[in-house]
Amino acid sequence: MATLLNNITALHFFFALISFFCFNPSHAKERNLQSTVILGLTHSRTTLPTPKAFSSSVKKPSELVDMMEPLREIRDGYLISLNVGTPSQTIQVYMDTGSDLTWVPCGNLSFNCIDCDDYKDSKVMASFSPFSSSSSIRDSCSSSFCIDIHSSDNPYDPCTVAGCSLGTLLKSTCYRPCPSFAYTYGEGVVSGILTRDTLKVHGNNPSGAFREIPNFCFGCVGTTYREPIGIAGFGKGLLSLTSQLGFLQKGFSHCFLPFKFANNPNISSPLIVGDQAISSKDHMQFTPMLKCPMYPNFYYIGLEAITLSNITSTEVPLSLREFDSLGNGGMLIDSGTTYTHLPKPLYTDLLNVLQSMITYPRARDVEMRSGFDLCYRIPCPNNNIFEDDHLPSITFHFLNNVSVALPQGNSFYAMGAPVNFTVVKCLLFQSMDDNEYGPAGVFGSFQQQNMEVVYDLEKGRIGFQPTDCALAAASQGLGKVQLFL
Repeated sequence: MATLLNNITALHFFFALISFFCFNPSHAKERNLQSTVILGLTHSRTTLPTPKAFSSSVKKPSELVDMMEPLREIRDGYLISLNVGTPSQTIQVYMDTGSDLTWVPCGNLSFNCIDCDDYKDSKVMASFSPFSSSSSIRDSCSSSFCIDIHSSDNPYDPCTVAGCSLGTLLKSTCYRPCPSFAYTYGEGVVSGILTRDTLKVHGNNPSGAFREIPNFCFGCVGTTYREPIGIAGFGKGLLSLTSQLGFLQKGFSHCFLPFKFANNPNISSPLIVGDQAISSKDHMQFTPMLKCPMYPNFYYIGLEAITLSNITSTEVPLSLREFDSLGNGGMLIDSGTTYTHLPKPLYTDLLNVLQSMITYPRARDVEMRSGFDLCYRIPCPNNNIFEDDHLPSITFHFLNNVSVALPQGNSFYAMGAPVNFTVVKCLLFQSMDDNEYGPAGVFGSFQQQNMEVVYDLEKGRIGFQPTDCALAAASQGLGKVQLFL
């Protein structure tokens, strides 16, 4: 009976969402360990007059101070700790360059995540209680954030939905709360309300004192489908964390630790935001950010070629470096998508070439269980899965003659411990779905491990530099390097 009631509740939730989406198409992307394809993005805006808005939390350039935050690695992404409220409540959320909204689960007992069985016992699933914060208030319907979250071309719509009369709207005298929103991530959906509260962030020393950001706007989410953990949006939209903190004219960088450090409490990946992230980077290779007029809030780069062991080149379609008239195409670089996705024909060609180069026996049983398409049984004489496996190296060639050789372990990865001096390694790439809209490919977080990635928003470019991120973390005071050598 409990299962039946839960299913009925889920159906009611989705019927409500369907009616909502008929009027409010919103951002869409997906986070899933085995299926991570972007489904849709944002809407452009007209230039209608905007009602008087709530005071913004966006910082002026003269007020900006660099910030450094540690990122904790878990099995399918990187978590940043948000310190929200008065007194502060610490909530761990995904760091996501492929979306704008920052949201946290709300209500210790009332937060409901549908179809999230894998995370029920997770210690990450802390919730925010707005009633326990003396500085928490609900956002106004006239706020620019409220207008943005509802994807409306008419800035008066949210306040009309909230019950304001046209007369009070024209006089800017109605300040009813922003209506509830729904926000989609491909297979996942979240529903909540926009909330304002104090956010505390570190300065340029992760162990130093916090500084306060008042009136930070975020989603207080009570119900989700397949989204058990909150998200910090690092896109270029109005709601993003980087935008609200005033860093859209500067930039940020990260150095993701490899999977072997997942759930290790003794070391964190460095995330740097501000001048420090983009200064003194002339030694790096930079590829231009592609400007997509239809989806301007996300980070696109252009892929020109893929080479294997610096010998074999795989032809890459133009759609990975150009947009069509509707804004589809380009390669999205996204920390919220775990594995790199390629168009199906290119992905198939890559598999065929790799199979012709690799002589190890296939592990088809592991392919069936894992969902990955290319797995091999590889000799491991010293039972050290990180020894050279003599598998082909993979290099991505981006616009502006930028060649990014994936570090060892960023393409084929051990699926478990060695057995009888043999380890199974699988190619951790995936194929895009056959959708004709959205990006043509995605450069995921797994392929960005052990690599400094710089988002230089001031100059509109993205830089890459192979880096030992454990050593980089230790140099920033985020871990003790002797623990990992």
